Amino acid sequence: MIQHPSFAVEPWSVREHHLHLDVLAQTESVFALSNGHIGLRGNLDEGEPCGQPGTYLNSVYELRALPHAEAAYGFPESGQTVVNVTNGKLIRLLVDDEPFDVRYGTLHEHERVLDLRAGTLTRRAHWSSPTGGEVRVTSTRLVSFTHRAVVAIEYEVEAVDRARGVVVQSELVANETVSYAGDDPRAAAVLESPLVLEENVAMEEISIMIHRTRASGLRVAAAMCHDIDGPEGTHVEVEGSGDVSRVTIATRLQPGQRLRLVKFFSYGWSAKRSRPAMHDQVVAALAAARLVGWEGLCADQRGFLDTFWAGADVEVEGDAEVQQAVRFGLFHLVQASARLEDRPIPGKGLTGSGYDGHAFWDTEIFVLPVLTYTYPRAAIDALAWRRSILPMAEERAVQLGLRGAAFPWRTINGEECSGYWPAGTAAFHINADIADAVRRYVDVTEDMSFERDTGLPLLVATARLWRALGHHDAGGRFRIDGVTGPDEYSAVADDNVYTNLMAQQNLRVAAEAAARHIDRARQLGVTVEEAATWRDAATAMFIPYDELLNVHPQSEGFTKHAIWDFAATRPEQYPLLLHFPYFDLYRKQVVKQADLVLAMHLRGDAFTPEQKARNFAYYEALTVRDSSLSACTQAVLAAEVGQLELAYGYLGEAALMDLDDLEKNTVDGVHLASLAGTWIALVAGFGGMRTGEGRMRFAPRLPPAITQLTFRLRYHGSLLQVRVTPSSATYRLLDGPPLTLSHHGKEFPVDEKPVTRRTPRTPVPGLRIRQPPGREVAPRHSN
Repeated sequence: MIQHPSFAVEPWSVREHHLHLDVLAQTESVFALSNGHIGLRGNLDEGEPCGQPGTYLNSVYELRALPHAEAAYGFPESGQTVVNVTNGKLIRLLVDDEPFDVRYGTLHEHERVLDLRAGTLTRRAHWSSPTGGEVRVTSTRLVSFTHRAVVAIEYEVEAVDRARGVVVQSELVANETVSYAGDDPRAAAVLESPLVLEENVAMEEISIMIHRTRASGLRVAAAMCHDIDGPEGTHVEVEGSGDVSRVTIATRLQPGQRLRLVKFFSYGWSAKRSRPAMHDQVVAALAAARLVGWEGLCADQRGFLDTFWAGADVEVEGDAEVQQAVRFGLFHLVQASARLEDRPIPGKGLTGSGYDGHAFWDTEIFVLPVLTYTYPRAAIDALAWRRSILPMAEERAVQLGLRGAAFPWRTINGEECSGYWPAGTAAFHINADIADAVRRYVDVTEDMSFERDTGLPLLVATARLWRALGHHDAGGRFRIDGVTGPDEYSAVADDNVYTNLMAQQNLRVAAEAAARHIDRARQLGVTVEEAATWRDAATAMFIPYDELLNVHPQSEGFTKHAIWDFAATRPEQYPLLLHFPYFDLYRKQVVKQADLVLAMHLRGDAFTPEQKARNFAYYEALTVRDSSLSACTQAVLAAEVGQLELAYGYLGEAALMDLDDLEKNTVDGVHLASLAGTWIALVAGFGGMRTGEGRMRFAPRLPPAITQLTFRLRYHGSLLQVRVTPSSATYRLLDGPPLTLSHHGKEFPVDEKPVTRRTPRTPVPGLRIRQPPGREVAPRHSN
């Protein structure tokens, strides 16, 4: 955990008043900038000191061997690891021949500000070299939302006390040394010099470098150019060789005089395009950027975010930390998705190399719900990527002896990269998670062309998988055996409730969509008989229930297992997967992350209110939250069953996952799903928002510390604002056609006039709630 107050609590920014080298790597993730295509970690401009360098292009990866202790049929043979591509953010400074390095000399002042409305990272430093050379340095960095391939940095140096000789070196550098500490399996594999040089051209106006990855064969191009404003006599040199291209700017500054440069750099990559084509592509991107100029890029950036915040902002009164955190989270979500263009959203976005840069089910279940209601364009792109890798998923299903599509548990390019079957391929629920994202998007947008062209092929392929994977038993019940649900501490189990309920929904939605698009379904080979088998399987889906305990077992027989010895587990032994064999975890009642509880959130229609309350109480005592995906879901259900203070505690955990580095691994990148979970906990938890079947329903209730919660949602072409107070909720239509809403079970229309409804008193919870000893959620105290 970050022990000192690294960040000031402000509503629209994340500000670091002092540089703390002990948490430099964590802040590099927090201060990362991205647009979904390009990602830059928040490294210092001069490159050193550095926690972990990082410049990423979405879906640029290198292949690596994926060894198995014992070979077996169906195991993937190779893995994929995100590549740290050519670093263009390097700007080194020498003052009277002394390198600007914060570890030496005197750092009088140092501030970094991530501006959530401007979309920029600004750094201000006041430094004296070991020999007394005093300067002020200001840099502002942006990754453009409106120019997909472009990054720009404004860099200024000012002499303070007397005339100083100043040299600035602006560079492109490939194959930087990257090191990772520890043996955490969640960290990335180490790649040594993954890029092979094909071209390094350094001209007066522009520098271009082109590389190719050694094994995956992807071509990566980078280019830079500069606008320089300095005193008369400023000298510029350009050079390039090997993996470095450099522009050197030398001048002499009088006290108060400044050297200013604007660095534009651009990126492109392709698996198919030629070297000359990539050369021309990055040159063209730079030309477009220079035409707009620095001020134009900043204005475009602000305009993009103004539009985003107009439809996505969440206001929290009574808790300044959560207010900052939810906006920080939304900012990182839009950064991760703004310019995807049929690429995946990795679990860390493009902020770090954690999990090797892979995409997981996190995207469909945690990230896409937020984007669907706030920035639906990104949801289209993410699901279009799933559609693009459908042929590989169908090949994987054939390899496994199944019909339909078996989507990979973790991947970059669409091929399965999980080398551990129980926590990988066996987690077939990812197929239903993708179907759920399709269902939600269509419900929210009513986009029938998307459903026909993109959604239906995904729904059909995933429905076929469930029909092949499951079977009707002797009693006619449809069962799905040998799968792993969201809880990875209970693997290869029979009839996981989450999996069965999500598969049931998948089968029903696929049959309904096929009936709406008969011609397209026929092209996909769907017959009336096949769709009928989907409906039959959904109707007969087996959902286990423990009549003795009056709860749903997470999977068949789960509640008969021995309960984990929590009292004998020391705090330093969490997360359990790093200290105990899976064999022991799989045999016990211990839950890594919300599983059955997540089923109650996403398939709340399948449970009665009494069942939800009993199930929630039972699984609270078993859930150790060794995953950042858990707290937000527990917050939602805690709020639904009336445990508002507990829900508030879980909200704080989800919200501060990265700002406080709660899991001690923010160094590897932000936890994108937990950032999305802050919004989910507020909107679906305390706002009580649920949607489906063409209706938007709310059951808002606030914890005492939050005095007002306001959020905005897009639904059926309308923009809705909901303002919740302790006693009521006001629904206001900001744009679009009228909506029919529900407030605590009672429907009403809302059009041009706002509608206010009283909130019924929160019922007193009837069950005592406890967490595993030593894993209690920290009470949340507002500020």
